[in-house]
Amino acid sequence: MTETDLHPPAPAATQPAAGNALAPTTRRQWLAGITLPLLPALPLWPSSTLAAPVAGGRPVTLLVSYPPGGGADLMARLIAPRLAEALGQTVVVENKPGAGGQLAGAVVARGPVDGSLLLFDASSFAVAPALYPKMGYDPAKAFTALAVLAQFPNVLVAHPPFAATSVKDLVVMAQAKPGAIAYASSGNGSAQHLAGALFEDLAHADLLHVPYKGGGPAMTDVMGGQVPLFFANLASALGHIQAGRLRPMAVTSRQRSPALPQVPTMAEAGVPGYEVTEWNPVLAPAGIAPETRATLVAALAKVQAAPEVQERIRQLGGEPFGGGVDAATRFLAEQQALWARIVRQRNIRIE
Repeated sequence: MTETDLHPPAPAATQPAAGNALAPTTRRQWLAGITLPLLPALPLWPSSTLAAPVAGGRPVTLLVSYPPGGGADLMARLIAPRLAEALGQTVVVENKPGAGGQLAGAVVARGPVDGSLLLFDASSFAVAPALYPKMGYDPAKAFTALAVLAQFPNVLVAHPPFAATSVKDLVVMAQAKPGAIAYASSGNGSAQHLAGALFEDLAHADLLHVPYKGGGPAMTDVMGGQVPLFFANLASALGHIQAGRLRPMAVTSRQRSPALPQVPTMAEAGVPGYEVTEWNPVLAPAGIAPETRATLVAALAKVQAAPEVQERIRQLGGEPFGGGVDAATRFLAEQQALWARIVRQRNIRIE
């Protein structure tokens, strides 16, 4: 879902940050340890392209709403060389983090409509309007969808000795003692917080939310038994699950994850209708010309269909988005409506 940590504005960057060797604590940090090819400094000019160049052949910038080395940044750098090849022109990745994606969003919303500036965001795109009611633009009207690249599930994990051995057990316990069972998150309004809030809503049970300053400290305390539950990023939790330090109870996607095929989905485990994933949309300003939008949509679809792109997404624990631009547009609207309702009903606030 979302890369909801707030970051101060950072200078634009056109080269990827170096990977780090630290133990992963979130999908963003985990991805940072993966080495991807550097974005070429020179234009890529394939022998054939999809259509006439956008923006008169000038470079296309993917403005990433989160810092270098983060999940959104590295997904952008995964597709950028392939998008350059499909378009027949240079594609540059720049970063403008801050305010849950609002800084980058404002630049693109008010930017050129010739296809030269695109927003590369995270699933916080759908949550921000509810958490930040005084945004300087309306995400539902300021942008037009070009693609949703992939969806990454979370997994509900427990401290191994925790009494509930199934989601059904957890629901019974939580309903019997409202607010007595705690779950950790990486902060108010984070993907983990919202995953827990949706669980409470659909299971008709109240849990105790314990926000941390990041996913790493939250996961550490769950492994140590200070807090029993965590809606963890699957990629960052997988090694701890395999080592027995965390016990998986359900994945939050609609279908079981190939990384944990024995673990049921939340719906299978007893909470019908539950689905939470993290995802990365590519968006253009709403005023973009239809023919320019069509060229970008076709180029991104070509990139998404590339076997090496799909393989890398699955290596990261995700699944390629299973639909085209119309499905992506519907998905964004559905996600915005869902999280607006949950934020309002659960009275979620950014502190």
